[in-house]
Amino acid sequence: MKHLLKQADDLRWFVAHTNGLRGGYITDVQMSKKRMLDEDTGRDVLVGTTVTVVVRYCVNEMLCTARLIMNGVSDFSILEQEGDDCSAIGVIHAEASDERLRFWFDPEGRLYVVCEEASFEEIVSPAGDREIARAVTRWTFEADEGEVPTVEWLLGHLDRAGLPCIWRVGRLGRRHPSVRWEGELSSSSVLSEKAGPSVHVTVHRPAGSSGFGVTLCTPKSHHPHGGRVLGMVADLLARTFPGTCVAGETMLSCEEWLRGNQWESSRHRRGAAGSGLASNA
Repeated sequence: MKHLLKQADDLRWFVAHTNGLRGGYITDVQMSKKRMLDEDTGRDVLVGTTVTVVVRYCVNEMLCTARLIMNGVSDFSILEQEGDDCSAIGVIHAEASDERLRFWFDPEGRLYVVCEEASFEEIVSPAGDREIARAVTRWTFEADEGEVPTVEWLLGHLDRAGLPCIWRVGRLGRRHPSVRWEGELSSSSVLSEKAGPSVHVTVHRPAGSSGFGVTLCTPKSHHPHGGRVLGMVADLLARTFPGTCVAGETMLSCEEWLRGNQWESSRHRRGAAGSGLASNA
């Protein structure tokens, strides 16, 4: 989900939609400055400052990762002294006045941003049970649009890519209503049942979205094949559907993630020419 914040009504929507980021915590803060050459003076001139804040929080049993990209920043402060931590958010405060947006991220206002406009991006996934919450690797993806892929679609593409897998349906029981299907994905080369599942896959349809979400997790007891399976599925999704992903604590576009994992992706695809990975067939 992406939403542009420019006016007071946009901020009211943002606070209501995120429940004020209540109980969340900040995982990343970045500041970038853009400069251009002034041909008259021959000097670089500052033309804009951008501050990006990434937050993790939960709303209605959904685990959310949000990125606020604040452009045209005119005031930015972050103050941490020894023993202090401004990463915890009680509830965010935001206001619009004088054609500016103001955000106070922590109760004491130690992280404070004033900007012209902000871009809000969010990825959500059903909050997992305790086993999944203890996952050592978690990769979450949200497609901008498209129908929810089927298990058969996923297995077929993995088979054509040279990594045939076995699918086991997830445990029956209470689960979030947005979940469409979930289960355990293991490489067919893992013959021993004692090895356990490689990757837990959860596919869901976020409320009010025209796309879908996928969460991949490897538990602490994961088999070595789990990393390869997770990498191949992530590569398949990122190359097939436009969207955004969260790798660890970092939110990235599919293009950014693929660039950062170019070597791993080429290694997984070796020998899989003509597999149709970039086709949504």
